[in-house]
Amino acid sequence: MQKYSKIITQYAKLTSVVLIACVITFLSWVHTPSAVALTQIKLFDLSYQDCPPELAEGAVISSGSAAANCFIVTGKAENGTYKTVYDADIFGRVYDANNNPVMQNRTRLGSIAEVPPGISDFELRISVAANQPEPLKLKQFKAAGFSGQVRR
Repeated sequence: MQKYSKIITQYAKLTSVVLIACVITFLSWVHTPSAVALTQIKLFDLSYQDCPPELAEGAVISSGSAAANCFIVTGKAENGTYKTVYDADIFGRVYDANNNPVMQNRTRLGSIAEVPPGISDFELRISVAANQPEPLKLKQFKAAGFSGQVRR
């Protein structure tokens, strides 16, 4: 009788372990968060204009020591997915009239908080050293963001 009792106890332990493993496996399948993938956004129809006076007042370049001109870059953003893209970083190159880079060694220019599916408008504020001649040339603009909100 004692032999059977020992076998039944071991069987009960094994059954408990198998049951717990099944529950954990099931819960991992059911509660797996959706993947948050980087989504490319096409930027086109780019142009720029002077900032309104209230934004341009006191503009300086990143070193903080030189006067700067303030510009608003505008264009269209195309999100080819069916999901809103969040926190899309804008990358691009800006050159002055002499083909000198406006932002040396810097391609990330800003971000777009939300890009809905389809085509939407965007705008971006940039500061350019006052000694760099216009017209500005906007090259290689693109954006990339996430299909889910990124927690910070």
